[in-house]
Amino acid sequence: MKNFSTVAEYIQSFPQEIQDKLEIIRETIRSCVPEGTTEKISYQMPTFYLEGNLVHFAAYKNHIGFYPTPNGIQAFENELSKYESGKGSAQFPLDKPLPLDLIKKIVKFRVEENLKKAEIKKNKKTSI
Repeated sequence: MKNFSTVAEYIQSFPQEIQDKLEIIRETIRSCVPEGTTEKISYQMPTFYLEGNLVHFAAYKNHIGFYPTPNGIQAFENELSKYESGKGSAQFPLDKPLPLDLIKKIVKFRVEENLKKAEIKKNKKTSI
């Protein structure tokens, strides 16, 4: 397993068809995160970070894995029901269109969740 240092390096390690799907997911996520959100490699996957990890995504043989934490999966359980999913993950088959609107909704949910947690943490520190 290769150790990647950038999201671009990760994406470029795949065949062009997969690169295209990964770039679409990357741009979809970018389109709905606020300024100050960064990209990094975490757990050897592309990760968006805002006051903590927001979402991860990764390519596999037959699917794109999307990891919005267990809360992100649970909040959209009905909409994700047509996909294989686990406690904190969803699998989008490579031979089907990506659910970009759903990805946007989940990412926006995760942004709100992380910002609320950061605000609560900040308020606890200032009230001591």
